[in-house]
Amino acid sequence: MREPVLNVNNLGIRFGGLQALDDFNIHVNNNEIVGLIGPNGAGKTTVFNLLTNVYAPSRGSINIEGVNTMGSRTHGVTKAGMSRTFQNIRLFKNLSVIDNVKIALHNGIRYSFLESVFRLPSYWKQEKKATEKAMELLSRFDLDRHADSIASGLPYGAQRRLEIVRALATDPKILLLDEPAAGMNPSETAELMANIRKIRDDFHVAIILIEHDMSLVMGICERILVLNYGLIIASGTPEQIKNDPAVIEAYLGQQRGE
Repeated sequence: MREPVLNVNNLGIRFGGLQALDDFNIHVNNNEIVGLIGPNGAGKTTVFNLLTNVYAPSRGSINIEGVNTMGSRTHGVTKAGMSRTFQNIRLFKNLSVIDNVKIALHNGIRYSFLESVFRLPSYWKQEKKATEKAMELLSRFDLDRHADSIASGLPYGAQRRLEIVRALATDPKILLLDEPAAGMNPSETAELMANIRKIRDDFHVAIILIEHDMSLVMGICERILVLNYGLIIASGTPEQIKNDPAVIEAYLGQQRGE
């Protein structure tokens, strides 16, 4: 059996006197879609910030296909094979759609600073390669016709897709999606579900999904972890999570024994 693409053990962080996350463990297999849910303030985005080293963990270990990324800079985590989107869209809003994607292809660019300054043939060859790759990715998500448009001018749902395309341009082994359905209407959410499946199947990546839309989570995730006050309170299939008393209590405030 292949080693999990992501192994996280005993991850934790403390902000002053607050233990924001404690003893967090997750093991994600290749091509698996895992949901991470919980009430507001449960620590979900904190997990993503720790995995990508936006925050430095107080303790624990993070391994991407056997590579220890603890202490790595964020770009080092990306190079190891992890990419993410954000709860609040973070595009380069004043750049074109295609330039947003080409920026994420920089690890694959093979020309030097001087070659770019003097516009040598090697520069144009690599630029052509990056443009073709970016257009290929955009076309998969029906964004190629907007390639030269400014990113801020795209409709909201298209901006969400562009952020996912930019993340995929880094050629990740595991993709972190932070509330990708936020602000979407039901038809956009249905399209998003189809796109997430397409990403998993076409790009052969594992996906961890933070989301409040339970219909999306239950409809697409093979396994779900539930956080509350920085602790995992449940883990299992969608059916198991839906009927777990601890999960019901966390979301509805139901008291035990009532």
